[in-house]
Amino acid sequence: MNKVVERLFNGIIKENPTFVLMLGMCPTLAVTTSAVNGLGMGLTTTVVLIMSNMIISMLRNIIPDKVRMPAYIVIVASFVTIVQFLLEGYVPSLYDSLGIYIPLIVVNCIILGRAESYASKNPVVPSIFDGVGMGLGFTIGLTAIGAVRELVGAGTIFSKQIMPSAYEPITIFILAPGAFFVLAMLTAIQNKVKNNVANNDKKTSGGCGEDGCDSCSSHCGLN
Repeated sequence: MNKVVERLFNGIIKENPTFVLMLGMCPTLAVTTSAVNGLGMGLTTTVVLIMSNMIISMLRNIIPDKVRMPAYIVIVASFVTIVQFLLEGYVPSLYDSLGIYIPLIVVNCIILGRAESYASKNPVVPSIFDGVGMGLGFTIGLTAIGAVRELVGAGTIFSKQIMPSAYEPITIFILAPGAFFVLAMLTAIQNKVKNNVANNDKKTSGGCGEDGCDSCSSHCGLN
């Protein structure tokens, strides 16, 4: 259970693909013009990530080392094709919105990175939850960016009117530059919160002595 919680925490908080590792920036910046697009791309990537991690972990002792990357791409491409057909058949509006970025999931560095660094070296269950954690972290990141861009750029979230009728949308936020602005803003907020938590933990744990910062003369800036 501890291993499962660790993988979930790692993907959502500690090594969030969007705000910490800065992976998958192409779909992050391109499809997040609305919250529903961000959510759709995140969940689609999550499904592919979970399934590919599972299969790669199951075959980790069978796939020859020299052809592991081509093998990973074949596995990922198979699941992407299945997901693409399902979206086209059952959620055509989302399929049209995401467009070319669905097949580009095949070369998403988050999926290939987790396959190479984790799934190919660990058992099936931890690999599945590693995919869940990373996928949820990616989904949260994309949805947050899409929600902010949609709110400021159109006054809505998930197509529901939030801002008053007198609000003048700032349309640059639903254009390409807006993606960079919002990504930078949310990353800065995440870093600020993480640093504050880390500093508080150091103070309360007495990292500079038994009395913490009160007994410290190093002037490290924490106090």
